[in-house]
Amino acid sequence: MPSLTEEDALRAYARMMNTLSAEHIAPLLSDDFRYASQWVFDEIESPEAFLEYIGTKLDSIRNSNAQVWAEMGTCPRDCVVMSQGTREDLVATVLAEVKAGKIVRFDMCCVPPPESATRTGEFPD
Repeated sequence: MPSLTEEDALRAYARMMNTLSAEHIAPLLSDDFRYASQWVFDEIESPEAFLEYIGTKLDSIRNSNAQVWAEMGTCPRDCVVMSQGTREDLVATVLAEVKAGKIVRFDMCCVPPPESATRTGEFPD
């Protein structure tokens, strides 16, 4: 089985956001997984804490009937371009780090800005 790549990790993140389900991403997270967002003060420091955080976030999106999209892109490295409201209302860039075949980190960023990414038109589900 080929090792998990950064692109695979980002595709899994995009799929999670596009389907509003985190079930398929849990086994990909390293025991020392970290999540950081430039909009959140504290870094999340475990896969369990991330799954709790993102589960609540996905429930909120689902319950509000808000629309979010996660599109594959590059900026210049692989990324996910997040949009909300419409596919053109870009809100964030997501970067990933993979080590030893597991996801060790996701970063949700405003720098690099999502407008700087080359968008692919691919919205994994």
